[in-house]
Amino acid sequence: MTARLLAFDTSTEHLAIAVAGPAGERTRLLPGGAQASAALLPAVHRLLAEAGLRLQDLDAIAFGQGPGAFTGLRTSCAVAQGLGFGLDRPLLPLDSLLLVAEDARAQHPGDDDVVVVMDARMDEVYGGRYRWEGSRWQVLLAPALYTLPATAALWDGAAPARVAGSALAAFGDRLGLPAGQPVCAHEHARAAALLRLALQAHAAGAGIPAEQALPLYLRDKIAQTTAEREAARAAKAPAP
Repeated sequence: MTARLLAFDTSTEHLAIAVAGPAGERTRLLPGGAQASAALLPAVHRLLAEAGLRLQDLDAIAFGQGPGAFTGLRTSCAVAQGLGFGLDRPLLPLDSLLLVAEDARAQHPGDDDVVVVMDARMDEVYGGRYRWEGSRWQVLLAPALYTLPATAALWDGAAPARVAGSALAAFGDRLGLPAGQPVCAHEHARAAALLRLALQAHAAGAGIPAEQALPLYLRDKIAQTTAEREAARAAKAPAP
């Protein structure tokens, strides 16, 4: 029986949505960022309608759990939990960096060792390393937050087949990539990569109950308090 799946990811400035069912697959890549919280559910309903499905028809819901933008991850997890509880369906949490690795592998068949580096702002990078083993991905280095000098840990030892992600355009030579390192600076079909990972996770029985679904935040601290901001300004002020 064909799996009936809904998948979405709001971890970047793009909103990726995908649906699979008996009538085939549908994917969309829409503007995300601040618009994601308002746009996600209407876009989900439109895509389900195109696929001839209702929410009640779904077998599972996959969502990008991060790492990524704080607001986007909060939106993705909240919507996934709401659907999971309301429909009594399992959730499939997906590594948002792995979407980039899967897309890079589709663009460059045969590249089975991929480092992902995503712009995390503040001169930092979300990074991870993955190896494709014929039918599934193996995590070599789990997603973590790196300063720019520390990203070298992602390619220490054997160089990866390819480095992919938004940090390539954001930081360029400051990443300190090995000379001649093949890269994949632009994603081609993020929503399609999302759906492939969702189908793999569902086939592997990776579903969890809604109450266990959590976003993957890699920054312990999202913002400073007012007192901390004032103290920082005072520290920068010239001495009297």
